[in-house]
Amino acid sequence: MRRQNLEQVLLEMQALDPSSLDRARELAREQGVGIATALSSAGLVNEVDLLAALGRLWGLPVVHSISDLEVEPTVLDKLPVSFLRRYVMVPVRRQDGALVVAVHDPLELEAFYDVGKALGVRDIRRVLAPRQEIMSAINRLVEMKDESAQDIMGSIGDEEEDELLRDLESIQDITAMETEAPVIRLVNRLMVQAYRERASDIHVEPYPNDVKVRFRVDGILHDVLSLPKRLHPALVSRIKVMASLNIAEKRLPQDGRIGVKLGDHSVDLRISTVPTVNGERVVMRILDKSSVLLGLEELGFYPDDLATVERLIRQEHGIILVTGPTGSGKTTSLYSMLSRINSPDKNILTIEDPIEYQLKGIGQIPVNVKVGLTFASGLRSIVRQDPDVILVGEIRDLETAEIAIQAALTGHLVFSTLHTNDSASAVTRLIDMGIEPFLVTSSVNAIVAQRLTRKICSHCRQPYHPESETLLEVGLSRELLGSEGYLWRGAGCKECLGTGYKGRTGIYEILLMSDSIKSTILKTSDSNIIKKQAVSEGLHSLREDGARKVKDGITTIEEVLRVTQQ
Repeated sequence: MRRQNLEQVLLEMQALDPSSLDRARELAREQGVGIATALSSAGLVNEVDLLAALGRLWGLPVVHSISDLEVEPTVLDKLPVSFLRRYVMVPVRRQDGALVVAVHDPLELEAFYDVGKALGVRDIRRVLAPRQEIMSAINRLVEMKDESAQDIMGSIGDEEEDELLRDLESIQDITAMETEAPVIRLVNRLMVQAYRERASDIHVEPYPNDVKVRFRVDGILHDVLSLPKRLHPALVSRIKVMASLNIAEKRLPQDGRIGVKLGDHSVDLRISTVPTVNGERVVMRILDKSSVLLGLEELGFYPDDLATVERLIRQEHGIILVTGPTGSGKTTSLYSMLSRINSPDKNILTIEDPIEYQLKGIGQIPVNVKVGLTFASGLRSIVRQDPDVILVGEIRDLETAEIAIQAALTGHLVFSTLHTNDSASAVTRLIDMGIEPFLVTSSVNAIVAQRLTRKICSHCRQPYHPESETLLEVGLSRELLGSEGYLWRGAGCKECLGTGYKGRTGIYEILLMSDSIKSTILKTSDSNIIKKQAVSEGLHSLREDGARKVKDGITTIEEVLRVTQQ
């Protein structure tokens, strides 16, 4: 009767036509589900109309957003998060002595009454709400209850090491956030805390008497926690179990991967363990798969450099090299460049180690040395795949460099990276590898060197008058600062964890392969001479680009001096 009534209500509301209803009935029979589920999963009725119809049918109010949660997060002590997510329901407030619970499916009556029993409430009422609103509300409730890693430490008594390890082995659902084992809660909490504090890496470092946990935020390591040494084996074992690594092997380095969901975000953690004299050291690199890829405009290019980059990435062939040390944002820059030129009429292929983010419409190949898939062998195969644009994660050896140059000379646009200090040094590195100078000049279009500098926190930035000597170090003068003669810096606040910095931006130098630069390279591979020639043609160095950002109040002199060298 209820199913027929729902159909009638939807037809009366003109939210459904008879042909769609017939299709939904057929799907419901095939899949063995209710008509409401069939309508929703096939997209025959939108969620707003379906909730309105269910509300009319069951006499329930409908709320389209759950903006405020007026219940204590302690309800999660009696209601497991997995239960709420499974049945898509969440307590939202108390009203006139009754508990109001937002539900998505009014037919889940048994689970609904279980909520009242678990919380000891007799008067319990329902409101209908969209699935995503309920899931977001559950996530907010979890965040409100969240213990810090320090709180969890207080709940771990003086158990012996083997007791802690037994705790780990007895847990079946290793991803359950609400599990009682303290070490599991501690690892989960560290991951959540690191993600919230915008950390890129979590370091677990054993020492003779304790274990240090540090987060790398905006490129700088910060101490977060000091743990008793007895926790170290259990902590490492938990991480290894999550990453499907061999927990018995403690003498050799291991690499793995963990996929976790933190609220609405899917996050990948790349795990690396190495044995040290004090025990295994673990580093977890955090990759947010749901983060939005930055556009070229957001990378920190000034308009003149942005115009140059736009022109370079639209050329038909040649190599564009991005250089800088590890963690200087090279991959992000390359992804942004590829995304800008990605279109249905282009075949773009990449070979990477590892693939950090998946790009829609682009074929990405992961390096797998164990089966013989190296940069060189992968690149050799890519060239036979009729590509227009190729990205090689890194040029590490002569063979890869030769194939990349050959691809560029035969009509492909090739992007790649090198680990060098500045743009001119990349030319020296290629020649040192064994590439002939004439091949470098005929294949390379441009070399972009880059660094990441921390940005001044917008919540606590304040003006100050710098010392003349400090200004000179970065290449500025009081005249360039204008009449006021001040710069900006962060005082340190809660938003920036007391550092005075929040977020990062890039500083760049772009070496274009002009005719005079080519002539210089054919005569010498000395990077200083090449750099001097480029400067005479208008190249602004990394430090000069940094000085512009200091003058504009984006970063500080100290930051620019930290990441650049003359």
